[in-house]
Amino acid sequence: MSLGFLDHMRIVADHRIPGMVTYPLDEVLLATLVGVVCGADDWEGVEEVATGALEWLRGFLPFTNGIPTAQTLRKVFRLLDTQALQRGFAAWAALLRAEARDVIAVDGKTLRGSKMSPDGSGALHLVSAYATEAGLVLAQRAVDGKSNKITAIPELLDMLNLNGAIVSIGAMGTQKEIARRIVDKGADYVLALKGNQTSLHEDTALFFADPVCAADCAASAETDAGHGRIEERSCRAAEARWLAERHPDWKGLRSVAAVTARRIDKKTGRASVETRYFITSLEPDPKAILAAVRAHWGIENNLHWTMDVTFDEDRCRTRKDASPLNFAVIRHAGYNLLKADKTRGSLRRKRLRACVDPAFRADLLAP
Repeated sequence: MSLGFLDHMRIVADHRIPGMVTYPLDEVLLATLVGVVCGADDWEGVEEVATGALEWLRGFLPFTNGIPTAQTLRKVFRLLDTQALQRGFAAWAALLRAEARDVIAVDGKTLRGSKMSPDGSGALHLVSAYATEAGLVLAQRAVDGKSNKITAIPELLDMLNLNGAIVSIGAMGTQKEIARRIVDKGADYVLALKGNQTSLHEDTALFFADPVCAADCAASAETDAGHGRIEERSCRAAEARWLAERHPDWKGLRSVAAVTARRIDKKTGRASVETRYFITSLEPDPKAILAAVRAHWGIENNLHWTMDVTFDEDRCRTRKDASPLNFAVIRHAGYNLLKADKTRGSLRRKRLRACVDPAFRADLLAP
């Protein structure tokens, strides 16, 4: 059987000495991916799961020398080419996602278990691109400890086919070069504003504070109830030619928006109100902008939360060299395979089912 994921991993070079390799790289990658899909959250777990599924795995690859030990898996993943692994992942993930008018959320997450010291320093921070409608990770990029998201996000965007998408990024990614790259790749953007864009943020806030200007805004609102609270969300949007003229370096800037969230605790009756501002290349359609802003929260609620709760990512103690990033890429691959399956059940339940049901496991890994 052909395995789409492994087909795209052929660009990852094997660093080991030819002729002295006991476990071929494709077998190492397949064993690790199957281990993660079937519930393993560390190298010992991967070894145990793959050993139990050895005869099944031999239906895909020879595994002449059996399954690598946990120690061997650690050594291989410490030295794998992270850039090639991420490029292969992005090319594979692109095939899973149908090109559509989807919101692609870009946000970061710290893998707390990868910290090198008690104060938390040295932990891997990963910026990911997440297709919110498809529920798939499209790519990821590590943030250099000496830099920040501003340098990682353009590299991440360059890995993606963004044609027709709407890219949403938090305030850290609200940069002129990032906006330009998004537009040049045939996509729209919704970028949050905070104090890091001083004049842009101030001009937008003053616009919505002016009663005359605010009166001409289009508006949309919605209400949700759940988790012990009522949340009312509203969006006001307006054309921003005046802002684009004052800030001509922001390519594609078309509209500004103010999104206000009012939360009421059902028990206490206490209310909290927060207003956030955005610039976007979309037309001033408050309903569409509000939908894009809400979709962005999916990367926190559906991806980051799931990686912590279902995949136990924050407690993974893989730390040395490139292994934290490389293992995170495999976890994202496992997440995508499970999300792409449309049968009923939570991801946790599907991992258990994959462990005990070889037919289901084969369906997950099919290209």
